[in-house]
Amino acid sequence: MNQTMLHAFYKNFLGHAPDWYKRCILAFLLLNPLLLAAAGSFVTGWLLVLEFIFTLAMALRCYPLQPGGLLALEGIALGMASPETVYRETTQNFAVILLLIFMVAGIYFLRELLLFIFTKLLVKVRSTLLLALLFSFSAAFLSAFLDALTVTAVVITVASGFYAVYHKIASGQGFDDVHDHSRDDLVHDPRKGDLEQFRAFLRSLMMHAVIGTALGGVTTLVGEPQNLLIGSVAGWNFAEFFLRVAPVSMPVLAVGLITCALLEKLGWFGYGAVLPDSVREVMERYEATQEARRDVRMNVRLLVQTAATLLLIIGLGLHVAEVGLIGLAIIVIATALNGVIDERRLGHAFEEALPFTALLVAFFAIVAVIHEQHLFRPITDYVLAQQGVMQLALLYVASGVLSAISDNVFVGTVYITEVKAAFNAGELSYEQFNLLAVSVNTGTNIPSVATPNGQAAFLFLLTSALAPLIRLGYGRMVWMALPYTLTMFITGLLATMILL
Repeated sequence: MNQTMLHAFYKNFLGHAPDWYKRCILAFLLLNPLLLAAAGSFVTGWLLVLEFIFTLAMALRCYPLQPGGLLALEGIALGMASPETVYRETTQNFAVILLLIFMVAGIYFLRELLLFIFTKLLVKVRSTLLLALLFSFSAAFLSAFLDALTVTAVVITVASGFYAVYHKIASGQGFDDVHDHSRDDLVHDPRKGDLEQFRAFLRSLMMHAVIGTALGGVTTLVGEPQNLLIGSVAGWNFAEFFLRVAPVSMPVLAVGLITCALLEKLGWFGYGAVLPDSVREVMERYEATQEARRDVRMNVRLLVQTAATLLLIIGLGLHVAEVGLIGLAIIVIATALNGVIDERRLGHAFEEALPFTALLVAFFAIVAVIHEQHLFRPITDYVLAQQGVMQLALLYVASGVLSAISDNVFVGTVYITEVKAAFNAGELSYEQFNLLAVSVNTGTNIPSVATPNGQAAFLFLLTSALAPLIRLGYGRMVWMALPYTLTMFITGLLATMILL
């Protein structure tokens, strides 16, 4: 009986995840307390961080919330972080949580307009290279004034819409049929080959766009959460922030766009997939069908969504309120004026973001371990002991490397606090302090594109419902980001050493 119950428990543990994955997580959970007793909290803390990264890397095998959450809970139970620290890390990022809950849901109610606009773009622009540049530059421009997560949510909504439309037709369904586009059972040759090519095409667009959010996000005070933190500590306004960061951010932006064009032209690292003719034909038919069916009520819905989108851009650009609260306002406007008053229809809008919100809080528990165990302290002390250009370069590299494995907001907070303390102690001149602040900002934004856990927007894409549909896992994201990581990182480092 005991053996039967043990077998049942093992089967229930992490559900349908592969057996080797279950054994890995169980081994991690058993190893951590033993290592804590034998080697101490510093070594165990670093192992816990690597284990959590492993759960992110295996996101297509098992959603990271459950295994990552178990590791985070064990870290707290072992005394490596207190619940109070986790709560403090969470409340410090409450604006990001609000954004995920309400802004992503708000974008859901604008999807009809977004699909209308981008379908026309997809049909009219036949050059894959031009389309990639449009997605990359648009994401960069919007991220400079909006939030990278918001822009990523928009692009995910658009790509999901494209995929759903074609998958229905490839499965022999009609545009209006209810269809599960996560299953390929009804897709047969030659549609199956076209579907795989379409997935590759969408992967390229998504990666260009999400890296575009990093290219634009580094440039302004409001582009990323840590930018606002660093700018506040340094006392920079919007214009001063842009000008001080520009010697690094502008060359990186130019090189990023050049990298985008070269990758599409050369077809390296999984880029360069061409939109299949059958997919373009389906999109043209979909557009024609939508145009033929468009009546006064549908036009009014589009007008309402257009007005809501304009209010969103204005509200975010002027920062009239926290991003999440603006998202809630968009939900109210877009649903009230378009007749979406059913509670069940409202609930669907929150399905995408809430699991990721929970995962992000679990991630804050790992950040709390990093904070309480001072895992970054040796690196921080070494970097700040350097002088001049070498100090700028090492701070850029160190903040970049740590941001790629941790939370860039946390890394930015640690480093700008240390730099400010050194300035207040008279160890730094005012000009050197400003240069170091630029290094922290660019370091936490640019090299962190190397991994999905480096930036919230990347992690959001990895754990979205779209990622498994287009076969975009952790390893593939790292591989596709690699050329960008190298070109952007080296450009940023050279600009830090020469132009600052």
